[in-house]
Amino acid sequence: MINLTFPDGSVRAFEAGTTGRAIAEGISKSLARKAAAVTLDGRLGDLSAPIKADAAIEIVTRDDPRALELIRHDAAHVMAEAVQELWPGTQVTIGPVIENGFYYDFFRNEPFTLDDLAKIEAKMREIIARNAPFTVEEWDRERAKQVFRDKGEAFKVELVDAIPEGQALKIYHQGDWFDLCRGPHMASTGQIGDAFKLTKVAGAYWRGDSNRPMLTRIYGTAWANRADLDAYLVRIEEAEKRDHRRLGRELDLFHFQEEGPGTVFWHPKGWTIFQEIVAYMRRRLKADYQEVNAPILLDKILWETSGHWQWFRQNMFKAQPAGDDVEDDDRVYAIKPMNCPGHIQIFKHGLKSYRDLPLRMAEFGTVHRYEPSGALHGLMRVRAFTQDDAHIFCTEEQMAEECLKINDLILSAYADFDFDKITVKLSTRPENRVGSEHAWDRAEAVMTDILKEIEKRSNGRVTTGLNPGEGAFYGPKFEYTLHDAIGREWQCGTTQVDFNMPSRLGAFYIGKDSDKTTPLMIHRAICGSMERFLGILIENYAGHFPLWLAPVQAVVATITGDADGYAAEVNAKLRTAGLRSEADLRNEKINYKVREHSLAKVPLILVCGRKEAEEGTVNIRRLGAKDQQSMTLDAAIAMMQAEAMPPDLRRAARTN
Repeated sequence: MINLTFPDGSVRAFEAGTTGRAIAEGISKSLARKAAAVTLDGRLGDLSAPIKADAAIEIVTRDDPRALELIRHDAAHVMAEAVQELWPGTQVTIGPVIENGFYYDFFRNEPFTLDDLAKIEAKMREIIARNAPFTVEEWDRERAKQVFRDKGEAFKVELVDAIPEGQALKIYHQGDWFDLCRGPHMASTGQIGDAFKLTKVAGAYWRGDSNRPMLTRIYGTAWANRADLDAYLVRIEEAEKRDHRRLGRELDLFHFQEEGPGTVFWHPKGWTIFQEIVAYMRRRLKADYQEVNAPILLDKILWETSGHWQWFRQNMFKAQPAGDDVEDDDRVYAIKPMNCPGHIQIFKHGLKSYRDLPLRMAEFGTVHRYEPSGALHGLMRVRAFTQDDAHIFCTEEQMAEECLKINDLILSAYADFDFDKITVKLSTRPENRVGSEHAWDRAEAVMTDILKEIEKRSNGRVTTGLNPGEGAFYGPKFEYTLHDAIGREWQCGTTQVDFNMPSRLGAFYIGKDSDKTTPLMIHRAICGSMERFLGILIENYAGHFPLWLAPVQAVVATITGDADGYAAEVNAKLRTAGLRSEADLRNEKINYKVREHSLAKVPLILVCGRKEAEEGTVNIRRLGAKDQQSMTLDAAIAMMQAEAMPPDLRRAARTN
């Protein structure tokens, strides 16, 4: 007999080998009809799996949020069956659940196209309507290989070989179709429902190796009901409109090209926004931080000592002198992927006392990290980027206060960029790490207390949580995640406690007892990658930046040619007042000019005609507004100056 504990706390005895389905049927027929899976000690499993040991049990129905992953998993299997029914001879490879959906990779001589998706969807609906039960068998390795070999499924044979010896090899059936899979699955294909859609096709190399065959990847999304699916599709449509790569082209902000993969070519307008963000951050740091700049190229010996060469080498670029006639130099150099080792060298230059701590160094340093070409994604995933990086050297006693001070700065900065919903998570020790367990215990205990304080003082703006095993190799960290205008999450800021690297690189200060003491170092970033942060801002604002960030804040446009002189005068006064303005004196109709500059997301258009020239006024049209506003030029300039003032300077002006 086995004892199963139910959600209400009751404990009941059952014959060993009973199933979740049998237990659901014993509770009620309606529960059995709704049941999709079972959890044993919190782990999802098949309803049909024998239960062999004592456990906490819960029957999971299809409308339970935990069943959503199963809906998507089952949909991937049904998609694979549909493809093979429609195009016999197509090989299936792998089909995992991903965020918001699923995909499956297929091998076929003729790749699939978007035109094929509707046909596959229709076939999937047929298969779902059959309501075939999911059943599972365990096969021995040789049988599985022979069956897949006979079916012409060479990729499945390779997958079988990759399964470790001794691990169960499961085959899931849905009617006559079957696949190699770890599971679990729901009771039948009918439980998938009709809230799914295939979304796109893409190429993908087998095993991510460019030397292996190219496969076609078909993506899909699946939800518990049509309302959730429709809401998701609206979000996707909105996300496509906000795509920073498209807006980057349309607004003439930046571009990428093959000669510099993963590196940004900034155009004047994009660079203007970039520099506005940097200037804002510099002002926020000025009171507490010293700005430094460390070399971009350093001997790899330094990176070996810091631990980066061991733990991060696959993401680093290395370099050696290239000239034939250079002086013999067999040293290998690394292009820095991080600023921290350089900052430690600056800290070490000159004797430091406990009275000098905390010492805060900041750098807007360009770093390079290798990303596979397939992972590059506009500004969001690049190989060269600027970090708004800082390192605080302090004592252990100062750690909590410094972390909270960093937290207040991060949250304040995010509010200035109109992010009002933040998640902060504590990432704890990873499997591969340096340092003693005692040091990790101590740091994680302090940071757990800090996390509670962060939530307490946030007044509901911040939610907190844990990321077990996701810390850096040298210490635990806080990760700050933004929620944008359409509900997406972006992890940006970090606060990482490091009790290893200063010691590895020989940093010390003279303590109160006159002994050499290793400082604690806190790594801090607010934007993280400035490039990625700007990409997030482009999408959050949909290209419609607040006036202080807009690359062109105003355009002065003429109605008729006899207002050209006045318009030029208006533009000159705007620029003298510190506003980023341009004049449009083209011989075009005013509606054409207004439409063109509106598409370019210019926040303000100042229209000037003969009447405005005679009266010394301007007619102001705001982006997205129907009404117009007429005012004197001096009043317009004062209004625009006030509105274009960055939020930190606006606060300072109110304080003074």
